Amino acid sequence: MKFRLIHAEKGHHEVSLLARVLGVSRQGYYAWAARQRRGPSTRARHDAELTERIRRHHQASDEIYGAPRIHADLRELDGVRVGRKRVARLMRVAGLAGVSRRKGVRTTVTDPRARSASDLVGRDFCAEEPNRIWTADITYVPTWQGFIYLAVVLDVFSCRIVGWAMAEHMRTELVTDALAMALHQRRPEAGVIHHSDKGGAIHLDCLRSAL
Repeated sequence: MKFRLIHAEKGHHEVSLLARVLGVSRQGYYAWAARQRRGPSTRARHDAELTERIRRHHQASDEIYGAPRIHADLRELDGVRVGRKRVARLMRVAGLAGVSRRKGVRTTVTDPRARSASDLVGRDFCAEEPNRIWTADITYVPTWQGFIYLAVVLDVFSCRIVGWAMAEHMRTELVTDALAMALHQRRPEAGVIHHSDKGGAIHLDCLRSAL
């Protein structure tokens, strides 16, 4: 601001006087004026062009994409080779940010009243034949309308999904529906262990009556 004021008033007063009154050096003013005559640097011009590309890709994504996805679009769609850190910096300067759909999502909700089951697997996730150890877990799939929760049952021997269920909630029936599918498809003999991501496991015999 001080250099701009000197530039505006230099027609009425000496530059050296204005610089002394404003507490800046005359050389500093002349260096600033030279930069103004040269215009933006090559780097600054490239940053401005790149920011405009970033803004277009961000708008095309409905303002969802963050720096990693924008960086990928610049490379794959525009053929622009640029570092991801530079993209992230320009997005911060332009006030652009992506949307994280993972924030606040929990797929494990512990019931404090429930009794923990014994760990019958002992962290040894190997099976010598099918239908000896089944593992179970819940994940989620983001959609434009919200999250869809997916429960799966996997046979450790073949690493194949033997049962699954999807719902808009994580209530007990989501898990039991996946297990019911596994039972219907495999019809295992007694002794198979159903192991959850919390480390608890129970004999399937105990679940048959509940299903």
